[in-house]
Amino acid sequence: MSDSSQEDVISIVNSMFDVTDFNKSLYSLEFKIEDYEFKSKFEELARRLEDMNYVCKLEKMSDGKYLIIQRFPQKKPRKWLNASWTPRILFAVVVSFVMIDGYVRTDLANSIIEIGNPYEMAGVYTLSLLGILGIHESGHLIAARIHRLKTTWPYFIPGLPVIGIPTFGAFIQSRGLTINREILFDVAIAGPIAGLIIAIIVSIFGAYTAPVLEESIAQGLYEDSRLMEWELGEPLLMTASLAMFGKGGDGGEVLMTPLMFAAWIGFLITFLNLLPAWQLDGGHLARTLLGPKLHRYATYGSMAILVLLDFWLMAILILIMSSKNPSANPLDDISPLSRNRKLAYAGVVGLAILCAPLPSGLLPW
Repeated sequence: MSDSSQEDVISIVNSMFDVTDFNKSLYSLEFKIEDYEFKSKFEELARRLEDMNYVCKLEKMSDGKYLIIQRFPQKKPRKWLNASWTPRILFAVVVSFVMIDGYVRTDLANSIIEIGNPYEMAGVYTLSLLGILGIHESGHLIAARIHRLKTTWPYFIPGLPVIGIPTFGAFIQSRGLTINREILFDVAIAGPIAGLIIAIIVSIFGAYTAPVLEESIAQGLYEDSRLMEWELGEPLLMTASLAMFGKGGDGGEVLMTPLMFAAWIGFLITFLNLLPAWQLDGGHLARTLLGPKLHRYATYGSMAILVLLDFWLMAILILIMSSKNPSANPLDDISPLSRNRKLAYAGVVGLAILCAPLPSGLLPW
């Protein structure tokens, strides 16, 4: 590693840490440090070096803690992904798909019982579904800004309107360095929590407005194939929303309106994101708490859960993607999570259960 600025790097490190050994190689600078309170100092160092186009990593070895500093690796940019028009076009496509999906679903519902103008209902459906996804991604963006982590704008993923779901969610890419576990945890948890709040609101309003068909009428519609059995599972939070208004159970057949479907997709995406798998939000959370080895086992466990819930394609996708890029790696992978964050993760597990699309046979009611 030969560069005129490396003397500045050496000077900065020596001014911030208690350095007991130093080694310079062709590609890196290595400092052995004896500091006990190193977390905040390392965070400051990482930000300063990032501005100088260097990356530093904190590693724990048999004889102590080491700072490894290198030049940023050169990556070939993906022009289409980095182009400013890409997220805009994807968003426009997703809005179109969701509008089409909402119109068709309203039209089909109206053939059974009038629920509203298809254009108006499609607009409400689009606002609800993209509101859930948009607030989810906004949660990530706000948390990233708080921690001074650079990110892209959200990329919305088009789905399969009418025959499936109109969008498969959205994602943002980090353009900066994830310095420690707590930053990774905070950014990961902010999205699902924010999106879930909106999903619950949509679910409650959807449950309030959803019509209930008498059992005899519903049975006739099933026989005429005008109404299909819902076989994709029902989240406990949706069940609770219906129970608030005395709907569900043996009180008649609740029609799956576009609003209820938007809430169901919101719960599904939240559930999937909270799984401790791969580089999903829940995977990042599990990685901060469990470390890389146990996180790999948690990913396999998540795939088993998806198979049990009959989400085979998602399980296969996670298997493929996790084999290529298993998990995020914070620069400081030594500093542990705070106690409050560990307790918060227990709450995350509970929320994942409440959002899971549970088959009707698993429920006692």
